[in-house]
Amino acid sequence: MTKKYFGTDGIRGRVGEYPITPDFMLKLGWAAGMAFRSMGACRVLVGKDTRISGYMFESALEAGLSAAGADVMLLGPMPTPAIAYLTRTFHAEAGIVISASHNPHDDNGIKFFSGEGTKLPDEVELMIEELLDAPMTVVESSKLGKVSRINDASGRYIEFCKSSVPSSTSFAGLKIVLDCAHGATYKVAPSVFRELGAQVTVLSAQPNGLNINENCGSTHMAQLQAAVLAEHADLGIAFDGDGDRVLMVDQTGAIVDGDELLFIIARDLHERDKLQGGVVGTLMSNLGLELALADLGIPFVRANVGDRYVIAELLERNWLVGGENSGHIVCFRHATTGDAIIAALQVLMALKARGESLAQSRQGLRKCPQVLVNVRFGGGDSPVEHPAVKEACERVTSAMAGRGRVLLRKSGTEPLVRVMVEGDDEAQVRAYADELAKLVAEVSA
Repeated sequence: MTKKYFGTDGIRGRVGEYPITPDFMLKLGWAAGMAFRSMGACRVLVGKDTRISGYMFESALEAGLSAAGADVMLLGPMPTPAIAYLTRTFHAEAGIVISASHNPHDDNGIKFFSGEGTKLPDEVELMIEELLDAPMTVVESSKLGKVSRINDASGRYIEFCKSSVPSSTSFAGLKIVLDCAHGATYKVAPSVFRELGAQVTVLSAQPNGLNINENCGSTHMAQLQAAVLAEHADLGIAFDGDGDRVLMVDQTGAIVDGDELLFIIARDLHERDKLQGGVVGTLMSNLGLELALADLGIPFVRANVGDRYVIAELLERNWLVGGENSGHIVCFRHATTGDAIIAALQVLMALKARGESLAQSRQGLRKCPQVLVNVRFGGGDSPVEHPAVKEACERVTSAMAGRGRVLLRKSGTEPLVRVMVEGDDEAQVRAYADELAKLVAEVSA
């Protein structure tokens, strides 16, 4: 059954445009409350990132949940993975995140977690969608849901993050620059790394509701690169607005992406005989990651793009580590979803174990040139399925004769077609990517 509202990463869009409106959020809170309450007593945790519209949607969801008879526990601004963790530890029936992740402040969205801290099953999302089309009712006054605030949420999550490394761990002598994207990690991330002994310089940790992800964080790395060089730091760590993506910068100012971080973590676990199976990447993972893991005898499989698909593949295979080149990294040994702080800590532990710098450690992976071009389109039929586009993709793939690959896919969160070409000749790869992007734009016009 096709979903009307839920995409690959919850419900997301521009603030004030349906369905990202207060009236829809009121109804969504009610529908979710009714769905969860049908399974028994119901407590729902609600957290958000720092964008200004979060206040409005938090209030609307709270009213809807209460009208359905669900108790609400408010967390305030917290990273998405923190809400997954706290949903589990409070034995709540569900968690709700108000966030549009790496998008600018004028977007927002809703993500749900189950009581186990995982994405909602499809059948529950479909139940919520069915209820969204039903008339809204209100339980009798004595059964209305109560609302409370969890005041120690940040402290609980900080301790959880620190528990992902051995209690004896000290990063004393390590000089780090953190870029918190004016987002949900702005309070907790500096505390985690400082309490573990690192010397920390903090960027973009003054959210005003409008500056989340603005020229900062994991989608805009220039500020962090400059700061690492200026501070003579060992490395820099960049989070996105909701704290489920992480990218790094080595001491030379070079960006270290999710594929490289995933390789460093997986190699460390493999060397300590704690990997358990292999690694899950995505269709966008660099071919070099697959080859580097193969050299170590580590199995590698590709899932569709999106952390929910990476997680599904990990669960299917009973593996522990997976991720995306965008910086979503899942470490199942410690968390039930992608967690930027946890992943960063695992990278630091791997560097410590090898006695290497980040620049040295990343050398184990030689990335193939990969060019990604985003092409905006106005809706309607997907340009990816256009016969001329399909024919061109087949022609380019054939021309690369097994030395590269082509991938075109629609974004799950924005009206974009992502054109990716990968191979061992960078000039050729860029020319093919530009050619295909131009064709996609033409058939979309």
